[in-house]
Amino acid sequence: MSRWLQSGTRRDICVLIAGADDAAIPAQKLKTRLERHYDSRIEPKRFYGSLEDLERKGFVESRTEGLTDVYTLTDAGHRRLQTHYEWMRDTLEN
Repeated sequence: MSRWLQSGTRRDICVLIAGADDAAIPAQKLKTRLERHYDSRIEPKRFYGSLEDLERKGFVESRTEGLTDVYTLTDAGHRRLQTHYEWMRDTLEN
């Protein structure tokens, strides 16, 4: 398994993108949802660094809509998220 799944932040970003309306979400809305989940502020450098890393590795894509960057999962991102979900389900069932 690749190292991207070893980061809870990157995993949670992918989960939130996958669960967003139309499977796409603006960066600021994504950051807000992640902060609500963690009940804590996330430094922008850490958040955007995680997004950039996911994009660089081919798990997330971005597009610009007006002044906002919108993020979606790639097919590779969906596959990795599904693999992680199956691992969690199998582990918890035992």
